[in-house]
Amino acid sequence: MKEELIKKIRACPTLPSLPAIAVQVLELAQKDHVDIAEIARVISKDPALSSKILRTVNSSFYGRANTISTISHALVLLGLQSVKTLVLGFSLVGNLSKTKTKGFKHVDYWRRSVYAATAARLLAGKLHIVQQEECFLGALLMDIGMLVLDQVLGEAYGNVHDSAPNHQQLAELEHKTFGLNHAEASGILAEQWKLPPVLAVPMAFHGHPKDITDPALKKLTEVVWLSGRCADVFVDLNPADAIAFVRKAFADSFQINQADCDAMMNEISTKTKEVASLFEVNISDGANFEGVLKRANETLVDLTLRSQQQAEKLAKQNIKLKEQAVTDGLTGLGNRASFDQFLAKEFASALTSGHVISLLMIDVDHFKKINDQFGHPIGDEVLKTLGQILRAAAGPNDMAARYGGEELALVMPNISKLAAAAVAEKIRRAVCGKPMVFGNVSVPVSVSIGVAAVEHRLPFKEVGHFVKAADLAVYAAKHLGRNCVKIFTAAKPESNAA
Repeated sequence: MKEELIKKIRACPTLPSLPAIAVQVLELAQKDHVDIAEIARVISKDPALSSKILRTVNSSFYGRANTISTISHALVLLGLQSVKTLVLGFSLVGNLSKTKTKGFKHVDYWRRSVYAATAARLLAGKLHIVQQEECFLGALLMDIGMLVLDQVLGEAYGNVHDSAPNHQQLAELEHKTFGLNHAEASGILAEQWKLPPVLAVPMAFHGHPKDITDPALKKLTEVVWLSGRCADVFVDLNPADAIAFVRKAFADSFQINQADCDAMMNEISTKTKEVASLFEVNISDGANFEGVLKRANETLVDLTLRSQQQAEKLAKQNIKLKEQAVTDGLTGLGNRASFDQFLAKEFASALTSGHVISLLMIDVDHFKKINDQFGHPIGDEVLKTLGQILRAAAGPNDMAARYGGEELALVMPNISKLAAAAVAEKIRRAVCGKPMVFGNVSVPVSVSIGVAAVEHRLPFKEVGHFVKAADLAVYAAKHLGRNCVKIFTAAKPESNAA
């Protein structure tokens, strides 16, 4: 579909062509030795065009202190780029405005284009970009692909255009329906007109400036892209979304705060009225920014509240995701990864600083029999209850975790071996004191607990040795008949194993 449409665009006999005077000016301007006098003579051959250019350069838009009375004078004072842009702009708009459109409102199209052009020039000036005139013309012509698609597709394009809620979603609908959007169509026309890259690239890529690799062209295209969103503030029926977007984009992309952004938007609304009259585009119903802002304020408050709520929701989701990343889903204790990380950190600290650290390894006695007799759901409930008991026993600096399967662990920094053994005994009694009841099911549960500690007289060289010591103490507890606490001792490390 896309390739076929591109062929139709290139073969369409009714597409606008680059005006003869614009072609001549471009050719003269691109010569190695630019003849300013010759360019002035070419422009002066068209009295109407010359009059528009002089009227424009003497307007407040350019802010010249002295009156410019001839094209030659304009070329000298404003420079070739400014005058060339005006020639292209006026001659193209003059030709294009005669084109009868089928799929969208002619006035709305030009209103948005002039607002965007004005915004692009002012933003380029704010950012100290040299190619301010190219930004102006690129923004003025960036949506010309809409005219192209309307000419080539007729009613089919009109239906798509009318169904788009706003300009931003229009490009998505165009691409979905035709495989090509109006920005790409603008690029095809710019190629046929042989426009320089500083104009052709922003026209073709204003919807996706991030796709451009050349830094200078990318900057120009970003300005043209944002200028279109500035225009939406003044042409959208519901401008609140556009205002919120522009404020955020100014802050994120150019570090322009909201107050300066709003001041610039107000300047855009003022300057556009003058530029529109120069280009003979009617925006008589265009409101100033203060009026637009007043209309949109209630919606903007709602948007701000929603944005804050979304930010809070995202923050809560991030906290939840972080918790999930370190939490065992069944017991609510720390998972194996968080256990390993915490223990490694505290073990290393204990070895370097000399403080004590204790480790409890807790194994559920006959857990397989519990699953076989009562079912795995009851087994899960047993582990959940053990998780609650372990959390209640843990101190503020301790970490309770599910080590794996039916084995739990409790890391206790700054807790001596004997104190840890007392906590272990408390846990054991809480578990076996009475059966766990789940509905109509009563389950007797007991645990075997191994205790190991890093103390001055018993340093382990590696954290793995520390865990192994606690495991050996668990095996010793099981060997003694289960449902008991066993402390690891270095004197007989192997004799405790079952």
